[in-house]
Amino acid sequence: MSDPFFFGYGSLVNRDTHAYSEAYPARLAGWRRTWRHTPQRALAFLTAEPAEGVEIDGLIARVPGDDWRALDEREAGYARHRIAGGLQHSAPRAVAAQIYAVPAPDAVPAPRPILLSYLDVVVQGFLREFGTEGAADFFATTAGWEAPVLDDRAAPRYPRHRVLTRAESAFVDDRLEALGARLLPIDRP
Repeated sequence: MSDPFFFGYGSLVNRDTHAYSEAYPARLAGWRRTWRHTPQRALAFLTAEPAEGVEIDGLIARVPGDDWRALDEREAGYARHRIAGGLQHSAPRAVAAQIYAVPAPDAVPAPRPILLSYLDVVVQGFLREFGTEGAADFFATTAGWEAPVLDDRAAPRYPRHRVLTRAESAFVDDRLEALGARLLPIDRP
């Protein structure tokens, strides 16, 4: 059997955030993205959850030697699940893939902010892999946009942040405005 693959639907779509070189665009049926709020974290998690009738784009990538340690560490707070079906991809062979998802908390806290530098990285990946239509679809197939967005773009807090082009930044800003997202400024000392 070949090495396993992961299905990335957020920052893992941006190839500049990882070293998994054998990667292919993919689509997963029966799942959607959502912003999840947990008591364990001050910021919103982007997670996937089962959802009938929904499909999301993403990236599958091979995990050499079945060595999940680095990826599990990166995805702390997420649990890994085997994908049972619904995965379409452009890999030249059949693959067994897994997906990371944040378990739903017993008590749901008030919405946590979405970190803009993280969102920028995610959308940059979708723009590169799927173009503007695919990046627009990211916003359309993700739930939870009522959470405020913490504007840290000038001083990024996301450890794998990337510099966006003006066009990429404008795309993110336009989509957030269309969603009516509330931007929160960073408190400066």
